[in-house]
Order: sequence, then C-alpha cells, then structure tokens
Amino acid sequence: MSGRKDFLNQAAPENYVAGLGRGATGFTTRSDLGPAREGPSEDQIKEALAKRAQQLGAAPPTAYGATEKKEEDDDDERFQDPENEVGLFANGAYDREDDEADRIYQEIDEKMDRRRKIRRFVLPHSPLPPSHIPAIEANGLSRRSDFAGQITDLNPFNAYREAREQKEREEYERNNPKIQQQFADLKRALGSITDEDWANIPDVGDLTGKNRRTKQNLRQRFYAVPDSVIAGARDSTQFDTSVTDDGAQANGSAADGADGTMTDFASIGSARDKVLQVRLDQAAQGSGTDSVAGSATNIDPRGYLTSLTKSELKAGEVEVGDIKRVRELLESVIKTNPKHAPGWIAAARLEEIAGKIVAARNVIAKGCEYCPKSEDAWLENIRLNDNHNAKIIAANAIKNNDRSVRLWIEAMKLEHDSRAKKRVLRHALDNIPQSVVLWKEAVNLEEDAADARLLLAKATEIIPLSVELWLALARLETPENAQVVLNKARKAVPASHEVWIAAARLQEQMGNANRVNVMKRAVQSLAKESAMLKREEWVTEAEKCEDEGAILTCGAIIRETLGWGLDEDDDRKEIWMDDARASIGRGKYETARAIYAYALRVFVNKKSLWLAAADLERNHGSKEALWQLLEKAVEACPQSEVLWMQLAKEKWQTGEIDNARLVLAKAFNQNPNNEDIWLAAVKLEASNDQIEQARELLQTARKEAGTDRVWIKSVAFERQLGNVKAALDLVNQGLQIYPKADKLWMMKGQIYESESKLPQAREAYGTGTRACPKSVALWLLAARLEEKAGVVVKARSVLDRARLAVPKNAQLWTESIRIERRAGNTAQAKTLMAKALQEIPNSGLLWSESIWHQEARTQRKPRSLEAIKKVDNDPILFVTVARIFWGERKLDKASSWFEKAILLDSDLGDTWAWYYKFLSQHGTEEKREDVISKCIISEPKHGEVWQSVAKDPKNASKGVEEILKIVVSQLE
Repeated sequence: MSGRKDFLNQAAPENYVAGLGRGATGFTTRSDLGPAREGPSEDQIKEALAKRAQQLGAAPPTAYGATEKKEEDDDDERFQDPENEVGLFANGAYDREDDEADRIYQEIDEKMDRRRKIRRFVLPHSPLPPSHIPAIEANGLSRRSDFAGQITDLNPFNAYREAREQKEREEYERNNPKIQQQFADLKRALGSITDEDWANIPDVGDLTGKNRRTKQNLRQRFYAVPDSVIAGARDSTQFDTSVTDDGAQANGSAADGADGTMTDFASIGSARDKVLQVRLDQAAQGSGTDSVAGSATNIDPRGYLTSLTKSELKAGEVEVGDIKRVRELLESVIKTNPKHAPGWIAAARLEEIAGKIVAARNVIAKGCEYCPKSEDAWLENIRLNDNHNAKIIAANAIKNNDRSVRLWIEAMKLEHDSRAKKRVLRHALDNIPQSVVLWKEAVNLEEDAADARLLLAKATEIIPLSVELWLALARLETPENAQVVLNKARKAVPASHEVWIAAARLQEQMGNANRVNVMKRAVQSLAKESAMLKREEWVTEAEKCEDEGAILTCGAIIRETLGWGLDEDDDRKEIWMDDARASIGRGKYETARAIYAYALRVFVNKKSLWLAAADLERNHGSKEALWQLLEKAVEACPQSEVLWMQLAKEKWQTGEIDNARLVLAKAFNQNPNNEDIWLAAVKLEASNDQIEQARELLQTARKEAGTDRVWIKSVAFERQLGNVKAALDLVNQGLQIYPKADKLWMMKGQIYESESKLPQAREAYGTGTRACPKSVALWLLAARLEEKAGVVVKARSVLDRARLAVPKNAQLWTESIRIERRAGNTAQAKTLMAKALQEIPNSGLLWSESIWHQEARTQRKPRSLEAIKKVDNDPILFVTVARIFWGERKLDKASSWFEKAILLDSDLGDTWAWYYKFLSQHGTEEKREDVISKCIISEPKHGEVWQSVAKDPKNASKGVEEILKIVVSQLE
C-alpha cells in the first residue's frame, strides 16, 4: 500500500481559503479569533515594510512610501482598483518573493519606457540610411537598447518630435496671434482711463448692409394706432377734479411725478391693495343703490338669473370662442334635461348677448313649449319679443298659469291704456282674489279717491288679515271713518302693532293724543295676545314715528314700552342711557328726549341723568327747554352744585345777570359754604367788572369756606388785576395755612419769575418740590427756570431728582428729552428716549416726541403704526398721525384722524388747535365755524400749549375762541 495520503487527507496549501475559486469566501466568528484587538495603523505598516525592504537591500515598495514615477500622459487612476484604493495586499506580510516581484515589474516598466522613447526619436531632416547602421554598431552601439541608452550623446540638432511640435506650435501662434493677444496692450491701457472718457465711448453700431436695409424697411412701414392710444391722448387734455386715495387731485399728482423724481416704490407696491380698498368702499356705499352694469355686488337670493339683466353685454364685447363654448354647454344642458327652465333662459340670453335676437326668441319659445308651467320662461319670452307678440305670449302664458301674479302684472304692464290695464287686473282678481299685490296695483290705477276706497273696502272684506290694505283704507278715509276702519282692523288682526300705532297717530292728528292713551291700551292688548314686541323694536318704531313727524306718538310709544321686560334688579338707568345715546347717534333727538324723560320719572334724584338730559338740550334743543329742564333738575337735586352752576351760567350767558345772581343765592341757601358756588359768584361779578364786589366775595369765602382752592383763586384774581404785591401777600398767607398746596408754590415762583427775580423763584420752586415731591408741574417749572437761566446741567439734575421722586411719569421723561434736544445733545436725547419707552411703553406723549423729532420723514409712518399697536387710544398720538398724513397731502385721512382725537378726548385743547390750524389751510369757512362752536361747547382745559396760554394772567378775560386762535399761532 502506498504511503502517500489520499487527497482528502492531504494538508491544504499555504494561504488556502476554501471556496475562494468559486466566489464563496469563508468567514470567521468571534469564537475563532478571540477578543478583538486593535491592529496596526496604516502608517505603522508602511514604516515596517520600508524598514524590511532596507534590510533586504532593495527599494521600498511603491505602494508603501516609495515615490512613484508618473508620466504626464499616464492616468494612474484608470488602473487603480475601484474597491481598494491602497492595494489589494496592503495588510499582507512583505517577504522576499514580494520584493523580487516588485523588482521584476520595475525593470519591465523601465524597458517599456525606453522602447517608447526610441519610437519617438526622429532625425532632423532625413532618415538614417540602412548603410550607416553597421558603422554605428561599429562605434559601440551594437544593440538597439544601447542606441537608446546613448540618445543624449547624439548631435544637438537631433530632437524629439515633441520638441519639434512645440516649436511649430509656438511659430504658428506667433504668426497668427489671437484677438485677445492683439488687444492685450490696449486692455492694459484701459486701466488709466477716466469715468468721463469711459462714458463718452460710442456704442457699436451694426453697419452691415442687410441690417441697414431691414431697419429702413421698418421705418417705412405704417401701423394702425390702437384705440387705447387715441383715448389716452384725448384724456390727457382733460382736467380731472376727482380726489385720489391719498387726498390730492389726480391731475396735480400726475404733474408732480411726471419727471420721475418723486417715484414712490412703496406706493406702487401697495397699488393693488388701494384699488381693492376703493372697490370695497364703493361696494359698501352702493349696496343700497343701483349699481353700474357689471359692478353689482349684491346677489338676488331667489336665483342667479335675475342678475343677468343687470350685466347685458354687447355682441362685440364678448369673444366668439367663449360664446361657442358656452353654447355647447347650454345645448348639452337642454338636451339632457329639457324640462329645466333656467337652462332655456340661459341659452336664450346667450343668443341675445351674441346679437342673435331671432335665435334667442326661437330658443325661449321652444323652452316655453317644454316648460309651460314656468313663470320665468314665459317672462323671458315676453321680454324678448315686441309689444304685439308679447301680448299674445302673455295670453298663452296666463292660459297655462292663471294663478301667477307676476304674469298678470306683466300682462297689465304691456297695456298702454288705463282702461285696458284695469280690465286685465279685474280678470286677474277674478282668478286670484287673495292677492294683496293685485289689489294694490288696482288701487294705484284708480284716479278717483272714492273708487279707490271702494276697491280697498272690497279688498279688506276678501283679505281681512292684510294690515297693509286696512292702513291704506284708513289713510283714504276721513278721521272719523278712519277710526272706524282701524277698529275693524284691530278686531280682524288683534296681534298687529302697526294698527295700534296708526290709531295713536290718528289721535295725534285729531288733537286727542293727551286725552286718549291709545298706546297703553295697545300694550295691554298685545300682551294679552302674546304679540308684544321687544324693547329695542319699540324704540325703532318710535324713531319711525319721529321721522314721519308724529312726535307725540313717538313719546307715547317710549313712555308705555321702555320699561317692558326690565326688572328692578336690572341696571335700568344704564340701559336707558345707552338707548338714548344710541338714538342721539342716529340723529333721533326726540326719541332720546322721550327716553330721558321716562328715565327721570323713574330715577328723579339721579344727577347723571339730569346732566345727560341737559347736555342733549344744550346741543340739540332750545334755551327755554334747557332752562326748564335745569330748573326741574335743581328742584329734584338741590344739593348738586353742578346743576345750580349750569343754570346760573345759562342765565348769565344770555345776559340775565340778575337772574343768575338769584340762582346763585338760592344755591347758597341749599349749599352753604360750598366753594364751587362761592367761586361761581366771584366769576360772575368779575366778568361783569364788579371788581370790589368780587374781592369782597373772595374775602368772605376765605373766611367761611377757606379751602386751598379759594386761596388759589384769590391769588389768581389779584394777579389778573396786576396787584403783584397783594397776590404775593395772599400766596404767603395761603402757604402758611396749606403748605402742601403745590399750586400756591407754583404761583409764588411764577410771580417772582415774572418780576425777573430768579433767585427767589428758584428758592420758591425748591421749597415747593421738597414740600410737594409728587407734583410733576412743580418739577417742570423748576427745570424750565434753570434752562431759562442757561444752567442746563442744573436743569438736568432737577429732572433726574424728579424722576426718582415720581417714577414712570411720561411728562418728566419728555421734558428731559426736550432739554437734551434743545441743547443739541441728539445722541443723549435718543438714549433717554430708549430708556423712557422701555419704562413707559404705552405713553402716547413719548411716542409722539420720538416720531416727530427723532425719526426721519420716511420712517415716521411705520413708527406711528408700531406706536398705535402698543398704545391704545391716545389723542396725542392720533394728532401726530394726523400731522403725518397732513404732511403727505392725504387730507381726508388727516381730517379723520383729527376728528378721532377730538372724539377721544374733547377736553384736550391742543387737539382743537391743531385741527383748526389744519382747517385754516385746507378747510372751508363753514367747517372752521363748526369747529369753533364745538370747541366753545366743550370748553377744553388741558393741553401743554393750551394751559400755558389760558392760565396766563394776560388772557384771563378772553373767551375760548380767542384762546384757540392764540394757541394756533403758538403751535410748532
């Protein structure tokens, strides 16, 4: 037996991997390898292989540290293994066999390189003859390899093909330079050219003959001028007086921006929003009126077909393709559902729009055949035909629809003779006797009142539940017969409030409104029938009576129904006052007067109700009515000094001085030692130049009602008269009694300041601020005194101490900012403004100061929008916004913002002054007079400029109108 092992028992070759030949590589598991260890890095492998090759005396492998020899024409990346960028055996052991293999491959590469160089070797002019080859071999170049090795020893004029080709290429480029190279020196010279020379370089023109001929042909062509160009030329010569959205005239704004220097890209961007807003405003204003064709925004809820009559288009205004598409759609609708009348109507109107009136008549006639019970189809057929055919069609329509009121009325309208119309309506009433519309049309056709009464009598017998017919009959009867008719109507329709209101108005016409209380019986009857209206609905009915002139009926409705549905637990006073204010807002003053009268009967002793009613009479009533109301008010509320003073003021303003004194005397009896009444009496005597009597009254008031206000008025009275010493004595006496009265300290400082005694004034203000540290006005006067004296540093310190004493006060922050601005410290002013807005973000005064004095003109509007979002309803901010619109010539918007500010706070005199100044430039005389009258009624008392003018002793005797004009002249 042989000692050789069989195949299966033989040892596997070295590095054998089972299945590697067929692609099934083996794998190892964790149990085969043991714990994982970190292998050597790539740099460590390269270093070890290089060291190994050095020990063997061979060159290091090219894959591990040896520099590669790269040819320019070779692309080594093409021969790399795409899945292994560092070699297939980068992690294998490097042995002698590997080194020998690398050396053999390197020799092969060098040999191939020499062969390529021999092939590229070329003689300069002629090829080497074969006879010279032995001679060359005899000189030692026996082999081609030796010949290649001695290439560098040949004659210098021998050259490689690459060198020759490079030389030829350079020669060609030198003889045929590129355009870029030809103009290289000129391009370098462009670096020194100036901007002016650059701008003067002429444009390159196309001088080719073909293009020149084409342009000449274009100049000789003629085109038809579009209609839009003709219309634009026509409109350019017309004057447009319409007001655009920004408040300026259209023609003026176009002229101003014609040169393009005033282009506002922001306004161009918002043009679409403005157009949409204008359209919405027009739609809101014109919702109750007839709209222009094609612009109607109201839709008839009964169907879309009714709106087609408002948007009839001419045949030339519609594209033919659109008509064809719609015609195909409507033909499909008609064929699929021939009993659908709206489809036939739409098809007929389409043909009408297309200008094919005959086709439209044929279509609608066919539609009437398919839909004989459709009123709309017959009415459309009647409309599309002339009068003669329309009558025939109307007769056929009535035969198929004898109960159709609309068809009967349309047939009546086709008749031109009054007798024929009456005859048609009689036939209609024979078929439809219960139609109120037909009876009303028949009555309207009657020219004789007696015949109309007969018709209405017959109509009420047939339709006893129609309130309209009963009321129409009552209006045609005499008052006595009308009363009988209304009684019958009340029995026939007991739940109708219109009949009861008509009966009350009838009694008013007859002069029995005060004797017969119809509305009381009406409320009882309607409540029994459970047909009582709500309180708001009764107020609406009262306003309707006021519109129609039935004032007594209006008052009777309010008197009997205003308390309906309200219990004593409800806040009836506030509810009724809200109702009265709402009626005043709608211009229904008689209704509001009746509401106040009823409320005053319930709440007799409520001073707020009396004041509201007096305000109504003062603004919308007569002087006599106001006197009567105030006399009743002082009787009901004798302890209210406000009512006494208003009555005395009204008497005094009408020139009844004695009656005013008498009223104040009665007020003294009811309210002894009341400072308001004392001061009113002093004002009355002072205004009538009774100086001594007024001084005696003040002296008596200081003894009996010695309040700080009485002392303040006493000092002011002496200052107005020019008695500075007396005023100073009084102020010193008052300060001994009331050391905490800040106004007395202010008056003392102002007296010294008017006498140019600045140290004494500074001492007065300083003592006052220590005694009244919370008085903002006192701090402001002290700071302004220092600024007036030129000591800005001290004024700044005064305001700093003021802000510590009165934190979060907008007036103090604003004054600090203004001092820095007036001193030229703009940066410090902006810093203070930032701190102020951070501390008081909802101050309209601060925002106004920031917008107007610290923002650029273009940034004022966005800044004001931000301010409005943070500040809720501030009149000072509203005035600033109005002034911004004023500066942009948007006059309507400016006026609306001024009015908003006045409505928000009518006691702010500066708002009235700004509005009057605006109207002085852009308003009418009537508008200015209206503003003055409203300002006099409001009697404003506050405002920075207004207070400084009104409280000046020089202006003590001036009225509101004079003060308003002085303030306007001082506004900046």
